[in-house]
Amino acid sequence: MLLNAMIDFILLSLTYSICGGRIGKTRFPRDGVAQRAIALQFLVRLREIMPVFMESAAASSVNAVRLGVVAGFVACLAYPLIAFVPLPMLATAAIAACFGPALAVSCYGLKGLLDLEKPIPSSALGLLLNALGGALFAAMALVQIALGNLVKDGKVFLALNGIWLGLDKAFDAYLGFGTIFFAVAMWSHPRFGRVFAVSGLAIGAGLILLNFYTFPSPPANAGLIDPGPAIGLWYLGVTIQMSRSLGWAKRRLATEQM
Repeated sequence: MLLNAMIDFILLSLTYSICGGRIGKTRFPRDGVAQRAIALQFLVRLREIMPVFMESAAASSVNAVRLGVVAGFVACLAYPLIAFVPLPMLATAAIAACFGPALAVSCYGLKGLLDLEKPIPSSALGLLLNALGGALFAAMALVQIALGNLVKDGKVFLALNGIWLGLDKAFDAYLGFGTIFFAVAMWSHPRFGRVFAVSGLAIGAGLILLNFYTFPSPPANAGLIDPGPAIGLWYLGVTIQMSRSLGWAKRRLATEQM
């Protein structure tokens, strides 16, 4: 249906252009009545076509949120599996490689849901920073796994700890700031509001402050609270709320089309 509408739109545009003057060196007759008739037909068909484009865009937006929900649950499951569950090396590497893309896709869906209320820069910044953070996490985890498998000398392995500790801090910085920007976007959103916003601001800021206060060691190694579980639970709550907001997203888009 969308393809047929696009073809009709292009053909009508070409017809109107041809009857309106010349193509190259060929001059076409200018019949005022014919031109007005074609223009009227063009506008009527354009009015018929526009809802098709709008319905397609609405379906795409809802599908993006739905895809973000699935990816969000994948990311929320992958992180604890990597951190706490002893798995074979290849399984751990595969899950670590999937975490970054899953985080990026989930944040893309979250941005789409937030922008249905009012597109603001903070949601785009949250998506950008979290996507980069996911790439840094994948790099950190895969480097750690590869070195752990290749380097058999314990002293050399410990000396190389600084590589993934630095990447881990970079991941925490990007994730922390991305969380803060998403929390700002949630402040006045009807599906998230101040509860998600205030908790996100606190968790994002805590992630940054704790990790750089104990730099280069993780906060847990310095006897402080590990903010990882808190931010993981926050994003799990966000993902659940996204899944509960699919109906709202459909109604919101239907209202905008009226």
